Amino acid sequence: MSKIEKRLAEEHDRLNNITAPAELEGRLRHALDKVPVTRKVKPKWPLAVAALLFLCLIGYNYNGLAYYGKKIMGFDDLMSGTLAELNEEGMGQTIGKGVLLEDGTELTVDGIMTDANQLILYYTLTNFDEMEDIIFKGITGFLTKSHMGGGTSIINEEQSEIKGQMIFDPVSPFAKKLTLEFTKLTVDGKSLSGSIAFPYDPNKAMQTEIRQRINKSVKVDTGTIKFKTITATPTVTIIKGKVNVRNLSRVQIPFDKVELLANGEPVEMIGSGLKSSLGGKKFELRFDALPKKLDSLEFVVKEFVGYTIIDKKIPLTSIKEQPYLIKGEDVWVRDVVNTVDGVEVTIASDGDVLFDGVTIGGEEGSYPLQTTVRQNYEEFEDGKMLKVRTLVFSSETTPNYLQIKGMHHIKPVDYKIDIPVR
Repeated sequence: MSKIEKRLAEEHDRLNNITAPAELEGRLRHALDKVPVTRKVKPKWPLAVAALLFLCLIGYNYNGLAYYGKKIMGFDDLMSGTLAELNEEGMGQTIGKGVLLEDGTELTVDGIMTDANQLILYYTLTNFDEMEDIIFKGITGFLTKSHMGGGTSIINEEQSEIKGQMIFDPVSPFAKKLTLEFTKLTVDGKSLSGSIAFPYDPNKAMQTEIRQRINKSVKVDTGTIKFKTITATPTVTIIKGKVNVRNLSRVQIPFDKVELLANGEPVEMIGSGLKSSLGGKKFELRFDALPKKLDSLEFVVKEFVGYTIIDKKIPLTSIKEQPYLIKGEDVWVRDVVNTVDGVEVTIASDGDVLFDGVTIGGEEGSYPLQTTVRQNYEEFEDGKMLKVRTLVFSSETTPNYLQIKGMHHIKPVDYKIDIPVR
């Protein structure tokens, strides 16, 4: 028996145990009627060509069959809230197309969800070493060059399979085919590049619910924020604008106290981003999807980064358990130590506080801050975060005081913008 005949016999036995949906035959027949017939194969190989085509149709590249599914399967642990509800409603597109890399790793695009704000890709990696890395370069197609945003993934208990969810920029509504480009970095330093092309039906993209201009500017302590547009889709609500604030980079999450209120209730913020431009910095705030019944929509800037002049001296001759109150902010001095590198002063404050113009002084003069080391965070029982760090100064003598000229911190704004919903 030849290898081809033996493989056909094995596939015949396997297919006898498969039960297809009743409506599948008609769908496949309709799809196959549209496939153009080519006659580039030599007549003496009809059996081999038929066997190869047969195996390709029923083998692991079974995207033609999977495309008829209604729900993206196997990602319940990654989907929650809005995305889980949309998947239950069959609002995604199943793909089921993969590629096998030369090292045995298999990458499969299981499905996508798309709208005017983003494309969410669901993928599976098998035979993947957790010490390796995969980089998704982007998605291309007709009038489409979609960059990757963020994502998350989980690995099974056997450490043999990874399921992932990755966010990309929205794709063109005129694209009919998309290509995912990626590079895998192996543990031995090799780089394996590849791509997966898969069908895309723009008619199945979810419809935009709100798209309008805001064009409102808010004056804050050290500059202005301009909110330009809001686009709400079934998967996410995105607000874009520009920010021109001098000390914006001095706090880790400057938009943390900016809220979107739907029907008077806060909508969860799921991310934010900044990008430099000629006219300042552009920002993008991402919130969860809006409720289906929407009566009111408001945007509130509760607090934002600002600056306060202090010019205050904190004595270091004794360590107190109680904090020093400086312009409304608590500051603790935890320790003062002389080391071979100089004097180390460990302090603690609220997580959004950054001191400016810090020096130590004594009888021999003052010494400016050289560097900050060992920064970490402590959480109180009420959920408040405390930032602890060690300040290093080039001095050989124990200082008498710690002087602070100013501080960058979050300050009240309380500005509200009403967004029409009708």
